Amino acid sequence: MATRAGISKPAVEQAMRESPLLEATEPEAAAELAEAGVIREYRKGTYLFLQHDEAPSVFFLIDGRVEITSSSATGHRQLHTTLQPPQFFGELGVLGGMRRTTTAVALQDTTAATIPGDAFLRFLEEHPAASRALLRALSRQIAAHEVLVEDLLYLDLKGRVAKRLLGLVSSSFDELPADGAVVPSDVTHADLASLSGGSRENVTRILSDFQRRGLVGKNGRKYVLSDIDGLRHLAGL
Repeated sequence: MATRAGISKPAVEQAMRESPLLEATEPEAAAELAEAGVIREYRKGTYLFLQHDEAPSVFFLIDGRVEITSSSATGHRQLHTTLQPPQFFGELGVLGGMRRTTTAVALQDTTAATIPGDAFLRFLEEHPAASRALLRALSRQIAAHEVLVEDLLYLDLKGRVAKRLLGLVSSSFDELPADGAVVPSDVTHADLASLSGGSRENVTRILSDFQRRGLVGKNGRKYVLSDIDGLRHLAGL
């Protein structure tokens, strides 16, 4: 594996062992996969890959943050998620033998390993625990898409905005943080509109209404969730 100054091979292996994909595998598995990877650095705003690109490799996020989006034929931009390390991503194209279905861009200076697709597939064949972990992750993604469709059918836009705000500060709706949780500053009104299935103008009006009602506050450019229970009620949780 090629590494840069400041990132040692053992450090990359340790990060991989802590990822959801490899946490149930034997320690030697991370060393094996790490050996197949090449470390690359991406400046803030750099694209790691674009929607419709060929998908020859899988990425492992070591440091930084990466935003995953897609665009429709009409140019509508859909925000899917923001990734934090340590995490594998970009595996769908490799698994399906197809082009990229999303775009990945570095939200800050980012370091990631690229692992050739054939090496990744061979690794999965040889390590069933990793295959099962990947299937669980893909199942959760499918479930999340089903929940989004259900929200579009049964929640009004205010409820959807409230639910997306809560989702941005917690990985589980069953374990929401205390009042005062801060929404990441790089989430824009357009991003929130994309996540909620509404227009940017309507989402901006809803956020202003939430501020007037004391549900949401501002700390500089960042939104602060001032009333978690109130937002939970609007989200139907």
